[in-house]
Amino acid sequence: MARVKTIAFQGLQVLPIDVQVQIASGLPSFNIVGLPDKSIAESRERIRSALTSIGLGLPSERITVNLSPADLLKEGSHYDLPIVMGILSAMQILPIKHIESFILAGEIALDGSIAKVSGVLAIALHCAKNGLGLICPFGNGAEAAYVENLSVLAPHDLLSIINHFKGTFQLTPPTCPSTIWPSNLSENLSEIRGQALAKRALFLAACGHHHLLLCGPPGTGKSMLANRLPFLLPPLSKMEALVVTAIHSIFGQLKGRDFLFERPFRSPHHSCSQAALVGGGPKARPGEISLAHCGVLFLDELPEFSHHTLEALRQPLETGEISVSRANARAIYPAKFHLVAAMNPCPCGHLGNTRKQCHKAPLCGERYLKRLSGPLLDRFDIRVDVKPVEVEDLLRPVISSSPELSVERVIEVQRIQRKRQGVLNGELSLKQIEEHIRMHSSALSLLVSASERFGLSARSFQRIRKLARTIADVEESQDVERHHMAEALGLRTYEY
Repeated sequence: MARVKTIAFQGLQVLPIDVQVQIASGLPSFNIVGLPDKSIAESRERIRSALTSIGLGLPSERITVNLSPADLLKEGSHYDLPIVMGILSAMQILPIKHIESFILAGEIALDGSIAKVSGVLAIALHCAKNGLGLICPFGNGAEAAYVENLSVLAPHDLLSIINHFKGTFQLTPPTCPSTIWPSNLSENLSEIRGQALAKRALFLAACGHHHLLLCGPPGTGKSMLANRLPFLLPPLSKMEALVVTAIHSIFGQLKGRDFLFERPFRSPHHSCSQAALVGGGPKARPGEISLAHCGVLFLDELPEFSHHTLEALRQPLETGEISVSRANARAIYPAKFHLVAAMNPCPCGHLGNTRKQCHKAPLCGERYLKRLSGPLLDRFDIRVDVKPVEVEDLLRPVISSSPELSVERVIEVQRIQRKRQGVLNGELSLKQIEEHIRMHSSALSLLVSASERFGLSARSFQRIRKLARTIADVEESQDVERHHMAEALGLRTYEY
């Protein structure tokens, strides 16, 4: 009996699978057991045709392939390669000692070539962690090569890997393409005319990892502002890039690329379902919030999303992860993202404009805002009105953005926060808030007065403290002063 190693995915978790192949006397048959799905069951015909194309054939005996553990559902075409290599070892064409230190994953085509599969980066990280090598398709070789201290073989076809282990051909290890981290300067705020307050809000959101809600009539630049946030954020660290790429790789979202260097930007349509946004479905798949991990999730036309879909965001916004449970599957996905939302003040979009607003104003605006629950609005640290752009601003020539609203400045401010407390201000726990946010007595007095006057919730109270701390960090102030607190309170429109 031959035994070959491969893996199964359970959410983002990589689980080891033992592929056991036995060829015994009996009526000719080829059976795969161990709870395989339809794509694995069909691998029998792919393997039969692939072996025929390279001049080999299956023995006229009873072939049994067991995928252990047998009580775990196996799905995906990446089981083709370990199954065929196990069969070749059981047929004594390949010595098992050559492949027992590797994990194998790849889809076999009818002509014997090995096609790309999803999730190779996550498999490579698992191999490196457990001291194993990896055999994967040539098309996935560059992706696997990003993992350091890992032995990778990436053959084009079955004949290549057979000849490699027989010693008649030498496979060249795949190389990692030169790493070019994005400069984040390809788009900046200079293209947005006017909107000084909204730009300031966007800058503060980037500095302290604060969630942002933009409200204003159509055509004021809300979507343009949201699209600029990824370019205000620092580049992904190497570990962040590995995690982000692994998530997209497992679920086939790399779209022809080997590696993701830039922060994700996801902008689902307001008609998307709850499962599409936070994850779900029969197999507990990840949603947009997990694909936006370490990046930006932009929800345009926020009140148009269904109520249940938006309410599902409340837990991941607090914890940075989402637990998706279904009858036959459960998975925990990371979901640490910047939330930026945009909305009109009312259905017609012109509330407050006496020349354009409809006859239902202002009642229509109140009803429209009530589509958003108080607990959800509570989780936006910054909420600003985006006013229509003046004609004079539209006619002014484009000038470069102020260095005070640049990614370099964001990096400096975030460095101050990480040096002081290890995390960004928007991620502070209650204990860390008490330990690291020092407030001047006048700032505290202003916050207490606002809380008593407007009935701020405990969550709003603490989020305003964190936002004021970010404003103080931008000015490199040791303590939160009164004017810092005043600006933080002013950036909480719809609270009062």
